[in-house]
This record gives sequence, C-alpha cells and structure tokens, in this order.
Amino acid sequence: MWRWQRHYAEEGVDGLLRDKTRPPGKASHTIADNYGTHNHARVIAWLDRHSRWNFHYTPTSASWLNAVEGFFSALTRKHIKRGVFRSVVDLQAAIDRYIEAHNNDPKPFVWTQSANRILE
Repeated sequence: MWRWQRHYAEEGVDGLLRDKTRPPGKASHTIADNYGTHNHARVIAWLDRHSRWNFHYTPTSASWLNAVEGFFSALTRKHIKRGVFRSVVDLQAAIDRYIEAHNNDPKPFVWTQSANRILE
C-alpha cells in the first residue's frame, strides 16, 4: 500500500512525526500548497502545539511554483491520461514505471525567468 493513498489531515501530521531526518528540537519549515488537508483545522491545531514546525503556504492558483505539481502534471499527461488500468495496483505499477524511467534520466529544472521578472 502506498503511504499517501488517502488525503487525510492526520496522515500529514503522522508523516511529520515519523520523519527521522529532522534533528530533534531544530525548527522545521515546510512549504505546502493550499490543499485542504494541509490547512485543515486539525493540522493548524497540531502546529499550534508544536512550535518548531512552521508551514508556509503557496498562494492559491500558484501551482506553477510547486515542482511537485509540475511532476504530477507531466506524469498525468504523459503516462496516465489515456491509460487503461484495471485496478489500483495496475495504476500504481504504471506510476512506479514512470518514476523509475524519470529517475533513470533526470533533468534539472531551470528557471527561464529571473526572480524579479517572476515577481512582476
């Protein structure tokens, strides 16, 4: 089973708590989009109780700022959109194949505009 099959606020908070890569006591800043589970009342309450965790939300309708959104957009257009999947397992396998192929030939993202131009 994939770790994030459902999109519940509790899964996001649990994921933060399970993450062992962040040193204890050190402030953690997480950039998140405005998806409902990221700013759910339970997540906000949890953040209020855990002051070292800080969420910074991207503006609404600014998915182009999020590299993950671009990745999922390409995955959908190039691999899933016209596919036929007879089960969730088939869909997951197709996604895994895309990720493997993508990772075997990675290409860095290069901004084509300056930060000042983007902010304009």
